[in-house]
Formats: sequence, structure tokens, C-alpha cells
Amino acid sequence: MLLLPLLLEATLLWLASGSHHPFYNGFYYNHIMNDKGNGQEKVVYFNGAKLVVETPKDPVYSSNGANVTLPCHYHYEPDMEAKRKIRIKWSKLRDDYTKEQDVLVAIGKTYMAFGDFRGRAHLHQVGRREASLVVSDVRLQDDGKYRCEVIDGLEDESDVVDLRLQGIVFPYQPPRGQYRLTFHEAEQVCQEQGAILATFNQLFQAWSEGLDWCNAGWLADGTVQYPIRLPRKPCGGLHLAPGIRSYGPRHRHLHRFDAFCFSSALRGEVFYLDRPAGMTLEEAKQSCQDVGAEIARVGQLYSAWKFLGLDRCDAGWLADGSVRYPIAKPRANCGPAEPGVRSFGFPSKGRFGVFCYKER
Repeated sequence: MLLLPLLLEATLLWLASGSHHPFYNGFYYNHIMNDKGNGQEKVVYFNGAKLVVETPKDPVYSSNGANVTLPCHYHYEPDMEAKRKIRIKWSKLRDDYTKEQDVLVAIGKTYMAFGDFRGRAHLHQVGRREASLVVSDVRLQDDGKYRCEVIDGLEDESDVVDLRLQGIVFPYQPPRGQYRLTFHEAEQVCQEQGAILATFNQLFQAWSEGLDWCNAGWLADGTVQYPIRLPRKPCGGLHLAPGIRSYGPRHRHLHRFDAFCFSSALRGEVFYLDRPAGMTLEEAKQSCQDVGAEIARVGQLYSAWKFLGLDRCDAGWLADGSVRYPIAKPRANCGPAEPGVRSFGFPSKGRFGVFCYKER
């Protein structure tokens, strides 16, 4: 009785390996070329019908901690019923459409999820010829492109759906100053602030929404770039049009820059605490703990400002030792005329309020 489950698991793992056939098999499986010397090719489908896979052309949007369905359907032209169990494979792709990781493989109603998706991914097959993927408890790292691949015997077709997390990109410098982070240190500081390194697409979206920053920072693909809305001499020169300035790929261990981090919607709330005489950083941490919370991270403050409209014209400590305050409605004595998160840097001494974070 143990033989069948073992065989099934072996088959699923073989499917996930991707080594049994290439991504595009137009020549190897779907098309038999019959060159009669007239330059025309005759296409023959092994099943007698063309297998078509369809996903949405527009991105699917979600947020951190939510559940999301990535739609995928298939059909035959002309219509026919499958003569065998359909095999389905979902993969996460890099921006250049090469495979980053396996997500899930399935035969009929039996499936297996992999890696970070284990326990979070399953198929949604309520509709006829549906192969949709459901991802629960969405994480920041889930943002990106996904390939839905449907296999019917020797017929194998696929399409791609783009999952985008609603979030915010923010530049980050460590306490020791500008251009001090290697790539891996940039990854770490973003994680410490409740975020991840931003992708180029996320930085581009932030630029289109108004982000203008003259310091270059690491992105998730190992390139170094920075967004400019208002061209000026110290930021690439006056002769360049607005856009994303790029240093291209940099050495991940030797070169040092700032970081562009990406954070999404919160699962809790950020709130402000104060005392008449203010608090030191250690007193601020303890004050948050006393009310069942923790001192907020930079990414959490940015997310609260972006998605919850947090507006406070009082500076407060954050977990990294910086002092900042969020302004959603600019007004006198609260910094520049534009909304944003203001920073006092990393004061070595002083007494301020504190921003705390508490899970719902």
C-alpha cells in the first residue's frame, strides 16, 4: 500500500525538476514540421486539438498577509475532453522569465507545494478546466511573475500572471552614514526594518508616484539605481531627462551603497506614545513593551503613513535608533510642503516620543 504514494511523490518531484522538458516545447512536442519545400509548415497536434492556457493580462494586486488567487484556465481548440489526468505546474519567475523556484505541481486533485509555499499554496479548481493558484498569508517575497503550465500527455502550454503587492519603497541609510552597505548588508537592514530590498519594478512605480532621491541604492537584482523626478547637476546632470538612473550591476561584496527597501500593508497598527520630558531610546522601547507592543520599525512607519494616513507632527524613536515623524497633511512647522516621513537622523542623545507597533 506504500508503493502508490511513493510513486506519486516521485512523479511530482520529477515534474517539479523541470528537466523532463524545456519551457517552450513548440518544436519538440506540439509541432511536427512537414516541410514540402514550399516554405509552408503543417502543424499536427498529438491530441487532435490545440491546448490553450490563459491567465489575466493585467497584474493581480494583493498585500502583505492577505490571501490571493492567481487565475489560470485552459481549453482545447476545437473543444474536446481530456483523455487523461491533467498535470499542472506553477513556478515563480525572475524578471527575465527564467525560473526562480517551484511553487506547486499537481496531478488531478493531488498536489505538492514546495519551499516557502509549502502549507500556503493550493489549487483552486472549482470551475471547469481551472488551474488557478491560491496563495495564503502573502509575503513580501511573493511579489513577481508566476507561470501556469498545463500538461496533457505530450501537449504542454503555459502562460504568465503578474502578482504585485501594494506597498511603498523607501530609501535607507544605516546609522554610520551614506554608502556603507554591501548588497548582503542592504538585504539585512531592509529585513530588520520590516521590509525587503525593492525590485526595479517597485522602484519604477515609486518614481512614477513621485519618489525623487539623489543617493544610489541597491535593488533586489544586485543593480544600483536611484530615481530622479527633477533633474539637477549633482544627480546625473541637468541634461538628462527624469527617470531611473542606473549604475548597473555592482560587486555584491566589494561595492557599497544605500538601499531601497519595500514594505507593504500592515497586519497591525502604529501609534505614538510620549512623556512630558520625552524618553531615551531604551525608555522608549520599554514604554512600548509596557502596553503590549514593540517599538516600530522604519518600514512599519512608512506603511502606516502610506496606507493608514498616519499623521503626527511629533518626532519619535524607531527600532533602528532613528528619530522620524510622518506627515500626511503638510502644515506650518511640520517640515516641507510635501507629504512624507521626516527624519532627524540617528541622534546619539536626546529625549523624544516613540512610535510603537502592535499586531491586531
